[in-house]
Amino acid sequence: MLIRPATTADFDALRAIELAAFETLRAAGAVGGVPSASSDQQLQRYLDDGFLEVACHHSGDPIGFCGGYIAGNCLHIAEMDVHPNSQRQGVGRALLTASLDKARAQKLDGATLTTDRFAPFNAAFYAKFGFRALAGDELPARLRGILAEEAEIGLDPDRRIAMMLRF
Repeated sequence: MLIRPATTADFDALRAIELAAFETLRAAGAVGGVPSASSDQQLQRYLDDGFLEVACHHSGDPIGFCGGYIAGNCLHIAEMDVHPNSQRQGVGRALLTASLDKARAQKLDGATLTTDRFAPFNAAFYAKFGFRALAGDELPARLRGILAEEAEIGLDPDRRIAMMLRF
């Protein structure tokens, strides 16, 4: 497996991975409804901020990706997906490690994300990296806004959680 920066030529493959991974999330109860994937505009934002990493099979085909952007001097991990055929093989771990290493090298303060609190490959996975759940007064307005947007598009707010890792 190779981790490399994405290019715009990867966008269609990344969306296909995201749509396939949606079904894993659906099976875990984390999402429902019609599958959706990141837009060109969202992927371009991650690319522009230098945080769109792709995991590739030895053949060169993308099998996963991690996309994020800089907000409040932190990396915000906005999307991370691994194709179901490549899950549970360390791909997500490698992608997250690469993104966090890049954020540390850029002297960012940490990383944030929102995720499903119950699916075992979501909040529990991130906690292994040192992310901790935020709630109440320690939840920044930026993350409250993201959680509200997620509720508006149909994600169950009782399942969603914001997490932060300080470097």
